Amino acid sequence: MPALLAISNYQDSLNAVRPEGRWFVGLARDHGYRVTLMTNTENASYLDELTAAGVRIIDWHPSSKFSNADRDRIREELHSGDYDLLHLFNNKAITPGLRAAAGWPGKVLTYRGYTGNVNWWDPTAYLKHLHPRVDAVICVSDAVRESFRGLPTFNYAKAITVGKGHDPAWYADVLPANLETEFDIPPDRTVVAIVANARTMKGMDYLGAAIRMLPADLGLHFIFIGRGLKTPEFETYLTDSYYAHQYTFAGFRTDVLQLLAAADVSVLASVKGEGLSKVLLESMFLGVATIMTNIGGNKGLAVDGETALIVPAKDEEALATALEKLAENEELRNRLGPAGRAYVSEHYHARRTAADLDRAYRSVLEK
Repeated sequence: MPALLAISNYQDSLNAVRPEGRWFVGLARDHGYRVTLMTNTENASYLDELTAAGVRIIDWHPSSKFSNADRDRIREELHSGDYDLLHLFNNKAITPGLRAAAGWPGKVLTYRGYTGNVNWWDPTAYLKHLHPRVDAVICVSDAVRESFRGLPTFNYAKAITVGKGHDPAWYADVLPANLETEFDIPPDRTVVAIVANARTMKGMDYLGAAIRMLPADLGLHFIFIGRGLKTPEFETYLTDSYYAHQYTFAGFRTDVLQLLAAADVSVLASVKGEGLSKVLLESMFLGVATIMTNIGGNKGLAVDGETALIVPAKDEEALATALEKLAENEELRNRLGPAGRAYVSEHYHARRTAADLDRAYRSVLEK
């Protein structure tokens, strides 16, 4: 029975943490692992499910990347728990965890969920993924894995792709929000949902430019869900369009799934950085017709024209064309939604990705 010590942060929303937590549930329940998770339990999510699967929870998480006390706490657990694997999931865990593993005979893995920003000439990289004590980097997508290719100080074979899968059962009972009651969105509108936080990588300027290019009378209403999206610059795109009175900024919400389920279309215009977009997977598992860009992190998430519409990144004209196509074609929306759900249920099911992680761990243990 392989023994795993994982250090991660579960003080986030349920939707954010359960794809990772479901890895550990699968390892413990289906693959015979003894799993221990170090995480702060206050305001944490998904811990009941982990405990029910037999995962041991230690209420603790490193507070600082360079704390000797944190290093010693991890070292104490490693040497007292007879572990085979140490998996470190964030920067506060990686740096002290690597220091703690000095002289420990087991295997050390890190996790990487974003593309780019790992450079051989950056000295801080050698405190994390490029540290010689790292036996493997679990990459959430092939695009993330590719970002390690060619680094002169890194053995590319250490980078292993394992996606974070979802369970269709999570979405079976999601009830659509009443958008008319809460936001006064007329029921005859075709609602386009955009779930993102305000970061350049999300491509909001290109989406704004695309909306400004749309013709009148498409019957659209845009709902923007996330932090920091309502800015004067972005609103200018909207007020200069035919949809100057057909948009809503919902802000940060804890009921994102209910809002997505009520939408007719989901759009993410990302231009870079995405490892494996949770929002795109959520939209497709909910059966919502989805538009995504062709960045590396989205590769394999859909088949263009069959399970979603895929457009070039940074191409507002293509984005506008895709929006217009779905606005005008209810039959296409009704076909893409279920087809997308079937596709991700096959390729990104949590059972499948837990089995992928098991194979990755065992391959590392054999070396």
